[in-house]
Amino acid sequence: MKIWPDVLALLLAALPLPAAAESCRAMPFEGVTYSVCEAKSGDDLRLFLNGADGRRLAGFDSVDAALAGEGRKLAFAMNAGMYHPDRSPVGLYIENGTVAHDIVTRDGPGNFGLLPNGVFCIEAGRFTVIESRRYAEAPPDCRFATQSGPMLVIDGKLHPNFLPASDSLHYRNGVGVSADGQTAWFVLSDARVNFDSFARFFRDGLKVPEALYFDGNISRLYAPELGRNDFGLPMGPMVGLVVPAD
Repeated sequence: MKIWPDVLALLLAALPLPAAAESCRAMPFEGVTYSVCEAKSGDDLRLFLNGADGRRLAGFDSVDAALAGEGRKLAFAMNAGMYHPDRSPVGLYIENGTVAHDIVTRDGPGNFGLLPNGVFCIEAGRFTVIESRRYAEAPPDCRFATQSGPMLVIDGKLHPNFLPASDSLHYRNGVGVSADGQTAWFVLSDARVNFDSFARFFRDGLKVPEALYFDGNISRLYAPELGRNDFGLPMGPMVGLVVPAD
């Protein structure tokens, strides 16, 4: 039976389109729900700190406004690394290949100085979470990078200083990378958890060999798919998946 091209076009148009893959979802693990957003190597994943005028962007709405000039928008975003009161990065920060702050390898107070800490790096063709001193010895070619700490998962093992019974509970966020470097998962706990619980979600829930802590006092997520645009104080470095605007 012959089908005329215009008839065939009408038939194809009537077929349901496959649903677009969701970037973010809620995942339960050990009685806690985690908001998880996923990026694939080759996606337009970026770090954000300053606008074109040199001023701190400081929030998700400002990033979206800056992207509008490109005809782009955020699919999701979260804070991505610790920062000083002026919102400058505490450790390594690279944006579009430019190093804004050098790597810090010494130990020190607070979560950042709880060694080993690490670096999340966006390279051409892969993502990497790498321990900071290993990074300093042989820096990968990062287009974007942010340093934070502590490491959550190191070569498939939890950070040695985490305590299962710790009563230090916070909303926490971080990033984990697949063994092949092709997928990065950005996670925020929807309840207050300790470091051990948060790290086990990455190791046992997402099955990642390397994961890095971003923060626990400032943990915020922009994820329209989950109905979230968390409000709070101005932020320093942010990471976001950029997509064409509607």
